[in-house]
Amino acid sequence: MRTRAALALLLGSLVAAPGGAEAAEGHLADAVNRQVLRVCGTPANLPYSNEKGEGFENKIAQLVSDELKRASVEYTWFPQGTGFVRKTLSEKRCDLVMGTVQADEFTLNTNHYYRTTYALVTKPGSDLAGVTSILDPKLKGKKVGIQAGAPAADYVAKAGLMPNAKSYLFIVDTRYQNPMQDMANDVRSGEIDLGILWGPHAGWYASHGGEKLNVQPMLEEKQPGLPRLEYRITMGVRAGETAWKHEINNVIAKRQGDIDKILLDYGVPIIDEDNKLITEPRQPKGTN
Repeated sequence: MRTRAALALLLGSLVAAPGGAEAAEGHLADAVNRQVLRVCGTPANLPYSNEKGEGFENKIAQLVSDELKRASVEYTWFPQGTGFVRKTLSEKRCDLVMGTVQADEFTLNTNHYYRTTYALVTKPGSDLAGVTSILDPKLKGKKVGIQAGAPAADYVAKAGLMPNAKSYLFIVDTRYQNPMQDMANDVRSGEIDLGILWGPHAGWYASHGGEKLNVQPMLEEKQPGLPRLEYRITMGVRAGETAWKHEINNVIAKRQGDIDKILLDYGVPIIDEDNKLITEPRQPKGTN
C-alpha cells in the first residue's frame, strides 16, 4: 500500500484498496455538468497539467471535451497530495480526474487510456544506454539517481546499488521544488551515471532543461516481494456515476489513436500488455 499510495500522489490522485467505488455504484445520482467539461487538475505539474494548459492531461481533456461537444474545459485546481480527490471530485467541484491508478471510496475508474512504467535516463553515448533493468550487472559500481520512496527504489536496493545512489525527494509541491528536473540535470552534468524516473517524467525532463537525454523504459520482470513498476492509467469519476464512466470509456475507445499521439509527442513511454513499447498511435477500439 505504501508504494501504491506514493505513486498515486505522484500522479495527483489517491489510491486505496478496490471495492469502495463498486460498492457505491448505482446509489448516487449523476451530477455531471453537461454544458462544460469540469476537470480536477494540479497546478504547475508538467508534463501532466498547468494553468496555461501546456500539459498532456490538458490536451487530452480538451480532446474529451471536443468529442463530447462541451462548450469548454473548466478546471478546479488543487495541490497534489492527500485530499486531492476528496476536496475536488467528491465535493462535486469537478467531474473528471485525468490520471488515476485505482479507485478509492470516492472514485470509479474508467478504462485505462495508457500503460507506462519507470524508465532509465542516460546521456547520449553512454555505455548504459541499452540497459533495461536495474538488475543488469553493467550497473555495478555506477552512481544512480532514485527518488526515495518510489517503487523503483526497492529494485535499486535489491541490486545492491544503494551505497552509491543519490537520493531525491519523491512527493513535492512542484511550484517550489523539482527533484525530477534536478535528477535529469545531474545526468547531464555527470553527477550521476543514470537516473530512474516514472515514465512520463523521464520523457519530459529528458527533453527539457538542456541536452536531450536517452530514455529507456524499464521492462523489468516482476521480482518476488518487490512492487510492480508498470501501471495502467485511467480517468476517475465519482462513485456511482456509471453512465458518465461509460461516456468517457467510449471517448477513450474512439479516440485512442489521438490520445496516443499526444502522449508520444510528450515523450511518454507507452507499453502494451506484453510490455512491448508502443511507438505509433493505435487504431480505435469498439465502444463499450
